[in-house]
Amino acid sequence: MEQSVYEKLVMQTQMNYQNYFEAYARKSTPVKLTEKEPLPYDEQIKIFAQKVEQAEHIIVGSASGLSAAGGGDFYYENNDSFKKYFGPFAEKYKMPGAFAGMSYPFETREEFWGYLATFLYTTQHAEIRSPYKDLQAILQHKDYFIVTTNQDTQAIKAFPEDKVAEIQGDHRYFQCSQRCTDEVYDAVGPVAAMKEAMGDGTKVPTELIPKCPHCGAEMFPWVRGYGTFLEGTKYHEEYNKISNDLIQHSNHDRLLFLELGVGRLTPMFIQEPFWALTTSFPGAYDIMINRDYQFLPEQIEDKGQAIKADLGQALHDVRVELGR
Repeated sequence: MEQSVYEKLVMQTQMNYQNYFEAYARKSTPVKLTEKEPLPYDEQIKIFAQKVEQAEHIIVGSASGLSAAGGGDFYYENNDSFKKYFGPFAEKYKMPGAFAGMSYPFETREEFWGYLATFLYTTQHAEIRSPYKDLQAILQHKDYFIVTTNQDTQAIKAFPEDKVAEIQGDHRYFQCSQRCTDEVYDAVGPVAAMKEAMGDGTKVPTELIPKCPHCGAEMFPWVRGYGTFLEGTKYHEEYNKISNDLIQHSNHDRLLFLELGVGRLTPMFIQEPFWALTTSFPGAYDIMINRDYQFLPEQIEDKGQAIKADLGQALHDVRVELGR
């Protein structure tokens, strides 16, 4: 299948990752950054609000930092959130966060699926987190689209599904672990059944372990990062959504890109494509918010702001500035 416009951008920046791996491994970037001093935080927030008001179209790139800012911070730490949602597993195995459990050598498949069901149930049923509510208010009455690498379903809870492209998968779906078929399947119902059957324990009944109806192999979440990700019809549909949006709005004079919580693990999916697009479109502007990094490329130093701040606080402050 021919690659879409946005997927081609991702592939181009993927090559940067391969060619400059040492820089990325240091959590740096091979892109030359501006030497200009960033503006004070309050001024940056005012500019953010002004750009939102002026924008004809806004494209949001949301990554793990957006969910973490609202309490979805249990992926890499054995913190209070992890203990709250993964109670018996956090206590029994002392694993350093939810992602570690995905590769933990559980003694049985029943316990592995007990953990996986707990993980998926936690994200599937989480309420919309506060940064997403602030983003809803910021985008109110604006023409927008959201591309996300988050798989936790927060974006599609907060926004219409036709305005969201989930290019790294979605916790609501299973795929065949052997990729014997192009289909994806509902995971919400099976996960709820496993969670109920497990009770306060850590194992699910063997008969509830979901199997592919075609080949009989175990199912697996339709997500990149833990196993063999199915890049099939739905995957291409998600890329086509963001690609079609870009094509439709490429002639807009005031196109605003927002990078929200994009860190150094996967800069090729949002950050570097946004930098390239901001360079390409004369009227484009890029605003990046990250707690730990303040990367503003020299090539767009007059077309962007890199805000180093708590993302949740920054979005709240922009919302207040906009009077929403």
